[in-house]
Amino acid sequence: MYERKIPLNLNCGLDLIGEVLYGKWKMRLLWFINQGHKRPSELQRKIPDASRRVLTIQLKELEDHELISKVIYPVVPPKVEYSLTDFGKTLIPIIAAIGGWGDEHEERLRSLILKRLDSKS
Repeated sequence: MYERKIPLNLNCGLDLIGEVLYGKWKMRLLWFINQGHKRPSELQRKIPDASRRVLTIQLKELEDHELISKVIYPVVPPKVEYSLTDFGKTLIPIIAAIGGWGDEHEERLRSLILKRLDSKS
């Protein structure tokens, strides 16, 4: 079982949002669910670099934080769909703003990231 090495610090909004959105794929998952990709297999195709296990864990965490809801349909094989909760929908404009900032500074950010990677090798 996972044991947290750094104690929780939930004293401000940035700490809280970090706790809720910490995870490489969470913002993308929220974005793609908002765009209508609701099935786990669709999300896996949209994020092929992520393992199915990691996506499942991060979807569960988003569900635990009440940002998404999961519906399991009683068919064989079971059909699962995710959707944003009203609470989760409040994050979409923020994620869009972060994505817009990344698009606006794409060349600079890419250059800085690659430069940093080169200096580590």
